[in-house]
Amino acid sequence: MNFPELPALAEPALAARVQHAIDHKTKPLGALGRLEALALQLALIQGVERPQLADPQLVVFAADHGLSRRGVSAFPREVTPQMVANMLAGGAAVSVLARQQGLALTIADCGVDAPLAAGAADLRIAAGTADASVGPAMTVEQAERALHNGMALVERLPGNALLLGEMGIGNTSSASLLMQRLTGLPLADCVGRGTGLDDAGVARKLAVLGEALAVNAGAQAPLALAAALGGFEIVTMAGSVIAAAAGRRVVVVDGFITTAAVVLAEALRPGVLAACVFSHRSAEGPHARWLQHLGVRALLDLDLRLGEGSGAALAWPLLTAACAVLAEMASFESAGVSNRD
Repeated sequence: MNFPELPALAEPALAARVQHAIDHKTKPLGALGRLEALALQLALIQGVERPQLADPQLVVFAADHGLSRRGVSAFPREVTPQMVANMLAGGAAVSVLARQQGLALTIADCGVDAPLAAGAADLRIAAGTADASVGPAMTVEQAERALHNGMALVERLPGNALLLGEMGIGNTSSASLLMQRLTGLPLADCVGRGTGLDDAGVARKLAVLGEALAVNAGAQAPLALAAALGGFEIVTMAGSVIAAAAGRRVVVVDGFITTAAVVLAEALRPGVLAACVFSHRSAEGPHARWLQHLGVRALLDLDLRLGEGSGAALAWPLLTAACAVLAEMASFESAGVSNRD
């Protein structure tokens, strides 16, 4: 399918100007640490010397998974629509954090196994994916529809920042499968406890996911991988990431599942990773390994493993702070302060 063109998100001349401005603020060189690197990244994403963040949109992509019927999660399948309702009612962690941070919150139903909830954005493909342990989770046509839905959603939303969240019982399994195929790491290195599996549960999950990899071994191209192993919410999210990067929006990545969507988007449309800020390192074991494989550092490490976009919301003030420092902090020259030289 056709994807939008990406702007140049690494402009050496712009990077040099922004770095010069950062280095000449009234502080010792590098004293604001990683906040300086974040300010530079935001400037390059937006293509300006003084980035500004406006109308941030936190989208929770929700769907059910056929794999959840194989006992790969500590929670029953019914929790997905129940939590969607809780988010819409304002009672979930992401609902609270979005209110507290002033983030517009959208709950996108990409394929929940229940009637469409009032107030949810309708991006439904089907009532959950098929069981990936016996065949592809979805058809290629469904994967294309999900990608299109994600791109179209972003184009409808205002603002210049997209914060990623997700909800779906069983979606750590899809993320683990995608991680294994996209990194080549051993499956055991890609599987965690999800919502709280014990050792026996992890062993069962590994066995089921091994079956899924074997039966879908023929899927090689990124779109085929998306169809074979992805969840509707993960593939839809990947489409949103592609559209956001094409529109010079900042993409704030949450945890393990949203990382899977971002890496899938990068496989489909190389270059989108440059638009992504990784908010936190999840306590879901494989996430730290995946961030290391990607060569990126997350902003926070709070032992979070909730998902929903909670880490993205908590990291948001760091992005606004980086923009404020770049725009408002005086230089040595403008403040009349002597530099070390």
